[in-house]
Amino acid sequence: MSPVTLSRRVLLGAALGAAATTACAQTPRPAPELVVYKSPTCGCCTAWVDHMRAAGFRARIIEQSDLTPIRKARGIPDAMASCHTALIGDYALEGHVPAQDVRRLLAERPEAIGLAVPAMPLGSPGMEMPDGRKQPFETLLVMRGGATRVFARHG
Repeated sequence: MSPVTLSRRVLLGAALGAAATTACAQTPRPAPELVVYKSPTCGCCTAWVDHMRAAGFRARIIEQSDLTPIRKARGIPDAMASCHTALIGDYALEGHVPAQDVRRLLAERPEAIGLAVPAMPLGSPGMEMPDGRKQPFETLLVMRGGATRVFARHG
């Protein structure tokens, strides 16, 4: 075997190995766009959007005074209503849902309407207090038909 043949084989093997590695590498997909419906005067909603953007989500804000039509169209029960409603992919997010819960929702893809954090608990994303006070809260998975179950516990 001549040195030229060996070099060609080594080069060909390296090229095939690089191609296989590239084909198998997974590039992370960006999160789908978050469309946030909020009141024009709501500061905690803006803080929640900041939380989501800091976690890598792209967010578009639509300001409107009455969110009831959005919630009704998506099947969010009135009992879950909060100060903002967001849509991401096929899901609705109601209230101060933590980014890690949204990531989990998108990864697991349950048959559901979406997630809700009712009652604006202190210390939830967007509801941080200057003195650090926090209330324990639950993120609820809202099922079709309006039933809920605990998706995550915080605090």
